[in-house]
Amino acid sequence: MDIDLGPEAARFRQSMREWIAGNAPDGLATLTDWNVTGMTGGNPVNAEAERSPLYAEWERRLRAANLICAWWPEKFGGRGLTPVQHAIFTEELSRAGLPYVRRGFGEAMVGPSIMAHGTPEQQEYFLPRIISAEDVYCQGFSEPNHGSDLAGVQTKAVLDGDELVITGQKVWTSAWYRANMIFILCRTDPDAPKHRGLSYVLVPFLDNNILARPLKQMTGAAEFGEEFFDGARAPLFNVIGGLNNGWRVAMTTLGFERGGGVSTAYLRYEKQFWDLVELARKVGRERDPVVRQELAWAYSHVQIMRFTGLRALARLASGQEPGPEASTTKLFWSEYERRLGEIAADLLGAEGMIRPAGDGYPISPWQEVFLASRAGTIYSGTSEIQRNIIAERALGLPRAGSAS
Repeated sequence: MDIDLGPEAARFRQSMREWIAGNAPDGLATLTDWNVTGMTGGNPVNAEAERSPLYAEWERRLRAANLICAWWPEKFGGRGLTPVQHAIFTEELSRAGLPYVRRGFGEAMVGPSIMAHGTPEQQEYFLPRIISAEDVYCQGFSEPNHGSDLAGVQTKAVLDGDELVITGQKVWTSAWYRANMIFILCRTDPDAPKHRGLSYVLVPFLDNNILARPLKQMTGAAEFGEEFFDGARAPLFNVIGGLNNGWRVAMTTLGFERGGGVSTAYLRYEKQFWDLVELARKVGRERDPVVRQELAWAYSHVQIMRFTGLRALARLASGQEPGPEASTTKLFWSEYERRLGEIAADLLGAEGMIRPAGDGYPISPWQEVFLASRAGTIYSGTSEIQRNIIAERALGLPRAGSAS
């Protein structure tokens, strides 16, 4: 099933296909499987390939063509791609087996917040540093006692001349080990109502009185960290949106969504499905009626993801914005991952209960899928929260626990 996005989109697709063919370094596509992004286990998938000179050259060529942060407006260093154009660009990279060079939290969350709430001087300083990867961000929102209740954060910042001095703790910080900057929400007015006394601050992460420690996951990885701020400093210039106005900026950060991977997200699940079929053959259970039924279930769900992505792309093409039904997609894939991990564990049998030999904490790829899949039902909004959003915002049902 394909959809016709119109002649303009077709011309753009052809231009991107030609640019990619003419600029991709020889050997980059075969260096690794760039379409495999890993699941939720936190173990790096393509880290070694990303250190290759071929990747560095590809990154240089993309940057020269303004195809890093390509959906950012041109005045901020992007290419100004529309959501549909960005989706097409992502599709063509996937089709060619090439990596999409991302700038992580800086591209998807910090940058848009600076564009919306930063001063011209802040935009001029911070945005190019995200594109160049001179600044790499991690997120400092969650705290030990304030995960879902973001407005209740207790990390404090006190004004000292033209700087803020920050004390407190953050936790569940993704990709902390790659970052040299952290964007945090902290309390700068303890006497104000909890939503109104917060500030959104870009804090230097290294050599700044911040103790960062890994949080070991049951997969053996340490994708998340916890940080202790003991007098960390940040200039007032790094406060986005002004003092005590951080809640508005944080909502921009959390609410900013783009459609770049909307029609290609299913690809990693499709490849994983065929790997699961190979596992069934390897253990001699490909003719087991129950296993075949489970595989049919998995295949149909991957195709539903594909069709859902195409439908979302059609919405973008018609000028509509993603709505609360996006929660359906998140709920769907996270519950799919959980069950797929259970299918894989069943196929592995007793072997799945024993880790492979080796130093450190080795686990097999399918063990990682099983162990990590539970996390998908929690992060980025738990399955319970997604169901509430679907019920209330998409179906118009009364709020959970309301008397009506």
